[in-house]
Amino acid sequence: MRVEGGCYCGKVRYEAEGEPMMAAQCHCRECQYITGGGPNMFMAMPIGGFKYTASEPKQFTRKDLSRAVTREFCPECGTHLATKAPGLPAAILKVGTFDDPSLFNPQLAIYTCDKQAYHHVPDGMPAFDKLPAH
Repeated sequence: MRVEGGCYCGKVRYEAEGEPMMAAQCHCRECQYITGGGPNMFMAMPIGGFKYTASEPKQFTRKDLSRAVTREFCPECGTHLATKAPGLPAAILKVGTFDDPSLFNPQLAIYTCDKQAYHHVPDGMPAFDKLPAH
């Protein structure tokens, strides 16, 4: 699969190739901050097939958390594009930044322990309090 995308203003662009490692909606409290309150719709793509093709994002990593993720966003418009987690060989891409968001087919809901009453998990979608056991 090939995914292309970028930020709202068009300054930062990326492409990702490979087999998606996960396509999900995350309801964790941290994702609620990043999305403005809703679940985070994301697709994890292999890091080896991911690259920025126009400009470079700014990065933010919380210093007060162990194993904190790094969030990458446009320095101009602020659009959150990707998240990278320590030890995870993936770029976690925000579906709203895809040129073609219809490529996203969510398979599960994670961190539903933090789910708000107004969050929707489709009927029949597997849902997990945290991450599924592998």
